[in-house]
Amino acid sequence: MNIIQENIDELNAVLKVKVEANDYLPKVETALKDYQKKASIPGFRPGKVPTGMIKKMYGSSIFTEEVLKSVEKELYTWLNTEKPEIFGQPLPLNSDLSKMDINNPADYEFGFEIGLKPDYTLADISKAKVTLHKVKATDAMVDEEINRMQIKGGNMTEPETVENEENVLNILFTEADKEGNVTEGGVSKENSVILKYFTADVQKKFKGKKSGDMVTVELSKAFDEDKLAMILQDLGFDKDDKEAAKKYFNLQIVKIGLVEKRELTEGFFKEIYPAKEIKTEAELRDAIKEEIENYWLAQSRNQLQDQLYHYLIDETKMDFPAEFLKRWLQTSGEKEKTAEQAEAEFPGFSNQLKWTLISDKLIKENKLEVGNDELREYMKVEIMRYFGTMNLGEDTSWIESYIDRMMKDEKQVDSSYRRLITEKLFNWIEGQVKAKEKEVTAEELTAMQHHHEH
Repeated sequence: MNIIQENIDELNAVLKVKVEANDYLPKVETALKDYQKKASIPGFRPGKVPTGMIKKMYGSSIFTEEVLKSVEKELYTWLNTEKPEIFGQPLPLNSDLSKMDINNPADYEFGFEIGLKPDYTLADISKAKVTLHKVKATDAMVDEEINRMQIKGGNMTEPETVENEENVLNILFTEADKEGNVTEGGVSKENSVILKYFTADVQKKFKGKKSGDMVTVELSKAFDEDKLAMILQDLGFDKDDKEAAKKYFNLQIVKIGLVEKRELTEGFFKEIYPAKEIKTEAELRDAIKEEIENYWLAQSRNQLQDQLYHYLIDETKMDFPAEFLKRWLQTSGEKEKTAEQAEAEFPGFSNQLKWTLISDKLIKENKLEVGNDELREYMKVEIMRYFGTMNLGEDTSWIESYIDRMMKDEKQVDSSYRRLITEKLFNWIEGQVKAKEKEVTAEELTAMQHHHEH
């Protein structure tokens, strides 16, 4: 067996695999004998079919199969030994298999196309001009969170009439015309809506109403745009269905509810933050403010990492064997793709490939590693997060045996490793730059995140 690499250019090469007769003939003979033992042919007892008949009937396909097996085995032995810097797997070049003849065994040569990884220089990350967009927790944010907590921990009451914008109304939506006449075969569904979700004019119509009372509305005039989309979906329409938005509905009150907010007492503070000694509303506000800012700091870091990702992708110059990779894309998946599909996928695929090369190089050069103890600790944290605030009891020794099982799951270990090594990589990258800080609103930061997600 002889394998030669012939470079076409810096990114493309051909492997020529020459197989000699004495490489494959013993395997062909063995395969013929095995087939003779198993063959079931009318007129012959099992295992007694003449060798000549087996060779005549099946020899050609067995011969071709064993030659190709020999080529494949030697090719991958060479790849594992030489470890060339290539993308994916070699792609076979067209070969004329019709010339292969079991009666005239000969030496054959097969060609394989390979794509070579490029030489490149990483962009100097210390020169990246990036911004850490920080969100400051406002009094309004804190007020909103306290209000949410008070409602969540409050008690539901059932007042007789609708008086408060916080009233929760169980409403039967029944499709009708403008005059309130029910549409035959129309939509009819019960839903819960907080009074303040309605437009101001419709809120006035509900004020003073009791259970059983009804208001007829056009959906588009009863709800503002964001709430309208939600209601349309709840009623079984598409959220952007303009015609459905013009429909009229009878809204009959089935039940009126109102949450009595929890008072801000020391006992309530203990429920919210059991691990902290909070005794006053001022201390509660400080704790909530810190929690909000920590949340947005994590989001700010995500956005900073996005900037660093783009800097490395954009400023690291790298060429790829594009035509080879497009052909490889066509055959590498479970389902074969067309040339057009591979062409459309290539820009995104090449960016992923570029980032893989960059990140692998940074991880290797800076000796970033994830040990077993780190994997186990990460899995433990994930388990505790999954069970949340559930009381797990005093004996939590089962967690270690659960982690033992997770460590035997290759997919679980790989997923955990990737998360941890990516976190270490970006921590290292962040340490190489001096980010300029800029204060932004939560809405502005959220908009930035929607534009870039990787």
